[in-house]
Amino acid sequence: MSSAFNSSTLIAEGGVAFGTSGARGLVVDFTPEVCAAFTHAFVAVMKREYAVTQMALAIDNRPSSPAMAQACAAALLQAGVVPIYYGVVPTPALAYQAMQDKMPCIMVTGSHIPFDRNGLKFYRPDGEITKADEQAILSANVDFAPLLELPALHGRPEAAQAYCQRYSSLFPADLLAGKRIGVYEHSSAGRDLYAPLLRQLGAEVVALERSDEFVPIDTEAVGEEDKAKARRWSAEHKLDAIFSTDGDGDRPLVADEQGEWLRGDILGLLCADALQIEALAIPVSCNTAVASCGRFAKVALTKIGSPYVIAEFAELAKEYRRIAGFEANGGFLLGSDIELDGKPLAALPTRDAVLPFLMLLAAAGRGAISPLVAALPQRFSHSDRIKEFPTSRSQAIVAAGQVDPAALLAQLGFGGVGVARVDTTDGLRMTLEDGRILHLRPSGNAPELRCYAETDSMATAQQCVADVLARVVAL
Repeated sequence: MSSAFNSSTLIAEGGVAFGTSGARGLVVDFTPEVCAAFTHAFVAVMKREYAVTQMALAIDNRPSSPAMAQACAAALLQAGVVPIYYGVVPTPALAYQAMQDKMPCIMVTGSHIPFDRNGLKFYRPDGEITKADEQAILSANVDFAPLLELPALHGRPEAAQAYCQRYSSLFPADLLAGKRIGVYEHSSAGRDLYAPLLRQLGAEVVALERSDEFVPIDTEAVGEEDKAKARRWSAEHKLDAIFSTDGDGDRPLVADEQGEWLRGDILGLLCADALQIEALAIPVSCNTAVASCGRFAKVALTKIGSPYVIAEFAELAKEYRRIAGFEANGGFLLGSDIELDGKPLAALPTRDAVLPFLMLLAAAGRGAISPLVAALPQRFSHSDRIKEFPTSRSQAIVAAGQVDPAALLAQLGFGGVGVARVDTTDGLRMTLEDGRILHLRPSGNAPELRCYAETDSMATAQQCVADVLARVVAL
């Protein structure tokens, strides 16, 4: 059968691009041939280092994900690789299973972005692909034949079972005894796993708002409706905590006993402290309380995106043994094998939602969550985004601010306040002389402009973000 397609050509012309974590694009652009092109390129890159005979696959609950997985599986079969399909599971569950089996894997998910978009996440046998791997995939020249038939896929249970076992075996069976926990299920890929796991650890679980429609939960920009829901659920069901995730189950969304959602970086800080982590790698957008709290020997700041956090682990490992990272969106990455109360916990260098939630509850013990947060340095972060905002426009605004931050601040309504420090690690992060921090950055996953603010009160942070985004629209 003659070859009809070339991977690099299809990818270059297909409208799908790598973002902060994986390849993302509109569903209409993820044709079977484009999915196959990425799969063939990934196989070719992995075969440069590994003997690849099998590859794991899983999906989230997006309507488009099953067909994309079939196209990936068809391409694997063309390449002489056996697809091992685990159905709908959280991304960290797939990654963990594949790492234990020492094989690469592909997760079909668009994470938190709207359902008209989707994506592919790629994992080496030792964890997430690097930015260098991404470039190798883009430039791999693989010719392949048309996909004449898409295989039927039947999900296997091992990945879900191993993921739950990872945590049920780590803690005592009465860890959550006496706790009432709400699980906001919506369309999360892990919604069938969380309640049984929490019950196994002794909790009373209240299932909340399962949805047959895909719900694009963004854990870094929680909407007012979800904030109101959490407060209402907490009061109505007398909950000690609420647990949820984004679409593919790698970013946690956690509320305390009052129904107040925790910022992901604050949750990560508390988890890392409970795990007695020595050195952290975190994106520059994280709350400065992580560095100022004095609980870690080293806090390294990176660009935004899990590949950058993971890349920093290699440097930290030269000096420290207990290594981790997390992002402002909450995903926690365990960078080294550790022991917890004498029990082993294997490294999982990809975003995970379950570990930070369980460690938070372990740290709270029989008490409440809110005092743990109150004991931290009181710096408050807020973020939001302008959707459907051209990336080129975002980049132009950031570029102008890098040249003349004072002029941009004046345009944004902050004239008369001096700039103490500018950080261009990722976007434009400006520390003002009065202590406020403003950070503008084009999203790496969608045509959106994100704004982050950090101040000494939540109300001020929220107002800063609202003011900045309103001015940006008017520019």
